[in-house]
Amino acid sequence: MPSHPLRVAVVCSSNQNRSMEAHNILSKRGFDVRSFGTGSHVKLPGPTPDKPNVYDFKTTYVQMYNDLVRKDKELYTQNGILHMLDRNKRIKTKPERFQNCKDRFDLVITCEERVYDQVVEDLNSREQETLQPVHVINVDIQDNH
Repeated sequence: MPSHPLRVAVVCSSNQNRSMEAHNILSKRGFDVRSFGTGSHVKLPGPTPDKPNVYDFKTTYVQMYNDLVRKDKELYTQNGILHMLDRNKRIKTKPERFQNCKDRFDLVITCEERVYDQVVEDLNSREQETLQPVHVINVDIQDNH
């Protein structure tokens, strides 16, 4: 019997949609879960595909929400981004980058192959302290509502 509950990390690129929905579901089912992104910035859809909204990982979900309401409340309500940010701010304060977290996990679930590669690369570059194994699996999840 393990001496601690299973520690789970769920990772997508921006810690907005896929990882946050998984975080929400797993936490409601009693898992010890955290969620992360691996990108250099947080990207949300903008008014056109070539004009995304780009934020630093230090930007809170509330700040992103307020910024998008100011820019075009109707657009971001219609495309579901405000609803998503409202959910996110109820789960945690702001997005987090996996590469900046040194906590240990038993299981890391990634949401796309590119993110899997980034997580494995980061884990392989870390200094080994405990030699505790971590299982990293990828589940390709389409990034939509």
